[in-house]
Amino acid sequence: MKRAIIVVLDSVGIGELPDAADFGDVGSNTLVNIKKARPQTSLPNMASLGLGNIQGKDIDLLGKVAQPKGAYCKMAEKSIGKDTTTGHWEMAGVITKKPFPTFTENGFPKEIMDKFETAIGTKTLGNYAASGTVIIQDLGDEHVKTGYPIVYTSADSVFQIAAHEDVIPVDKLYEICETARKLLTGDYGVARVIARPFVGESGNYTRTKNRKDFSLEPTGTTILDLAKEKGLNVTAIGKIEDIFEHRGMTRTDHTTNNADGIDKTILYTKEEFAGILFTNLVDTDMIYGHRNDVEGYASALEYFDGKLPEIISSMHDDDILFITADHGCDPTTPSTDHSREYVPLLVYGKHVKEGVDLGVRKSFADLGQTISDYLGLGATFEAESFLQDILK
Repeated sequence: MKRAIIVVLDSVGIGELPDAADFGDVGSNTLVNIKKARPQTSLPNMASLGLGNIQGKDIDLLGKVAQPKGAYCKMAEKSIGKDTTTGHWEMAGVITKKPFPTFTENGFPKEIMDKFETAIGTKTLGNYAASGTVIIQDLGDEHVKTGYPIVYTSADSVFQIAAHEDVIPVDKLYEICETARKLLTGDYGVARVIARPFVGESGNYTRTKNRKDFSLEPTGTTILDLAKEKGLNVTAIGKIEDIFEHRGMTRTDHTTNNADGIDKTILYTKEEFAGILFTNLVDTDMIYGHRNDVEGYASALEYFDGKLPEIISSMHDDDILFITADHGCDPTTPSTDHSREYVPLLVYGKHVKEGVDLGVRKSFADLGQTISDYLGLGATFEAESFLQDILK
C-alpha cells in the first residue's frame, strides 16, 4: 500500500537562488545563517538523512555525515515568486510562470478599495505594506474605536485583513475575506486573502491562531487532484487545505501549531491507507521567520528534529517520506519577508537507497513528478522524476 508523506517545514530555505538579487535577497540562507548565528543549533536526525551533505557553501555546518540514511538534494524554484502558494503548487506539479501581483508600493488601488468597502458596508484602515504584528499596534486602537477592519499587504501577493475578535467576530471576518477574494481577480488576483484576527488591549495586541487563508485555485492539475481522482486517500494537515483552496483532498485537519501538526502527522501515518499525506508546519515562517526571531526559529527546527524518529517509526514498509520547504525566510537578515532560496529535500523509506546525492534539482516539481511515478498517477509535469535514482 504505497504512500507519499510530504512534510513542508515552512520557509526553511538553504541558500540564495541565482536570481536572488532580483528579489532583494542576496545573502539569504535560512538554515545556514541560523546555524552561524546560533552555533549550538543541533539537528542530528535530519543530518543523519543527509541534510549537511547537500551541495552548497557552508551547508556542511548543518552536520555532514559519512553515511547518510536517506537521499538528499536541494531544489530550485522554477516559478516566479517566493511565497507559500507558488512553492506548494510547484512541488505538487504546477509551475507559476506569471508572478502573482503585489502591491507594496502604494497599497491597493482606490477602485478596488472602494468596491471592497461598498461590499462590506464599512470603511477600512491601513492599505499599505506592513508587518502584521506592527500594524495591529499602530492601528489597533483606531480599529477598536471605529470598527473598521485593517487592510495591509507585504512583499508577498497577499491582501490581509486584521480585526480584533471582540470587534469583528472571527466568522464575520471570514465572510469579509470571502468578499475580498471574489473581488480580487484578474490583474488584482493576489495569491491569498488572509484573515488575521487578534485580541488584547491597547499597547498589547496579539494575533490569535484563528488565521485563515483564502487562496486562488491551482491553475493546473496537481498530484492531489490526480490521487483523489484515482480513489486514493489525500490527507491534508495544517494550512495545506487553504493553499490548494480545498481541492484534491479527501480529509483535512487544520491543526493549531507545529506540535499539533507533527502529532497529527504521526497519528495519520500509523493508519492504513494508500495515497498522500501532506503536512505544512507553519510556525518557522509565521511566528519566527517574519519576526526575525533566530532563537525561536532554531528551537522550532530542533523540536521537529527531535520528533522525526517518531514520524519514521510510524511509517509503513511502502511509505516514502519527503521533508522539504516552500521558500526561505531568513531571520538573520534585516528583511522580515520571504527570501528567494533553494529548499532542502530529504527522502527516506525502507525501499529508498541510502546516501544518494540527487544534486541540485531544477524545479520543486521534480518532487511532484516523482510522487506521481511512485503512486502511478500518470502526471506529465514540466519536471524530471528521480524515482529510479532512489529506489533499491
